Amino acid sequence: MSLLSWIVTFFLMAGVFFFIVGSVGILRFPDFYSRLHAAGKCDTLATALVLGAVALFGLRDFDWNSFQSWENLRVSLKVMMIVLFVYVASPSATHAITKAAFIVGVEPWEKRKRNR
Repeated sequence: MSLLSWIVTFFLMAGVFFFIVGSVGILRFPDFYSRLHAAGKCDTLATALVLGAVALFGLRDFDWNSFQSWENLRVSLKVMMIVLFVYVASPSATHAITKAAFIVGVEPWEKRKRNR
């Protein structure tokens, strides 16, 4: 296996790990705001890692003289533009949803004090 294959494998595994962590965060956190935080952060990073692996995989056999290699490069650049869009859109959407929930009146979770 080449070094690029190892890097692609690492990116895919890290992406799957962060998808799983985000899913567990959605299930385990106590309120809407912390769940949305887990979903927004982990899904953005996981999507970037998986799509980065896809973009790198497209460049595995790049040859300067091959038309197909240039087509693969073009597709990889498009995938990286999608990564850039996700990095801009996902936090913005998470912020907008959180602000709308706060305006509507969704209360943040507070830890209860124990009476002794």
